Amino acid sequence: MIEKTDYLELNKKAWNNKVPYHIASNFYENEAFIKGKNSLRHIELALLNRLNLKDKSLLHLQCHFGQDSISLARLGAKVTGVDFSLAAIEKARELAILCKEDLVFIEEDVLKYNGSGSARFDVVFTSYGTIGWFSDLNAWAKVVARSLVSGGSFVMVDFHPFIWSFDDDLKSLAYDYFQAEPIVEVTNGTYADREAPLNDTIATWNHGMSEIISALLDAGLNLKEFKEYDYSTYDCFANLQQDAPEVFRFKHVSVKIPMMYSLVLNKP
Repeated sequence: MIEKTDYLELNKKAWNNKVPYHIASNFYENEAFIKGKNSLRHIELALLNRLNLKDKSLLHLQCHFGQDSISLARLGAKVTGVDFSLAAIEKARELAILCKEDLVFIEEDVLKYNGSGSARFDVVFTSYGTIGWFSDLNAWAKVVARSLVSGGSFVMVDFHPFIWSFDDDLKSLAYDYFQAEPIVEVTNGTYADREAPLNDTIATWNHGMSEIISALLDAGLNLKEFKEYDYSTYDCFANLQQDAPEVFRFKHVSVKIPMMYSLVLNKP
């Protein structure tokens, strides 16, 4: 039995191990990114462009090795990226130099970030596969809220929690939608390179939509927009087909199901 205190270290080790394979993968297209390719997808770009990021301070939670953070800086934001993976943060700093962008990258457990509430940002952003690594969404939502200036905006785009109820082939229901206990499993490869020689034990938690939204509301934020999407902007699951640019759906599912969602909330 794995002690609860070990989950963070297990997950941190797994993400440290993923970094070199992600950077080298076709999935992330890092060479094209260095030459100017924007890594943000159309959904989050539309939401963020509405806020006019020019010269605004922006906190990017769970920034991985920095592509989206740098893309946000290219839109004019003054970006701080936070991630618990030292390997990812080191590569993010190197990538920012290569891209000639000035960002701040901080290695920190997101749930402990900005404990005093002294760092305030115009925008907080997170996206794609983030909150499933937390057991306590109330603690996460408090980080978001205390990091925003009054009138600031939180923007989130993520895979719909309905998807996480399925098995790895997305063909049968295998996990509880309402998940109290961690899902501890050994993963092979990674979404960016399924053939990567990685065998990591990880712990994740499923969070339903009501839990996600309630945590943010309880932290004092006001809900401005909630949308669901019947596609993924990434080809990162098994059995997907591309129906349009940045639009992927399951080949074997004939009905429309929620695959992603977006949230915009404001701090009063």
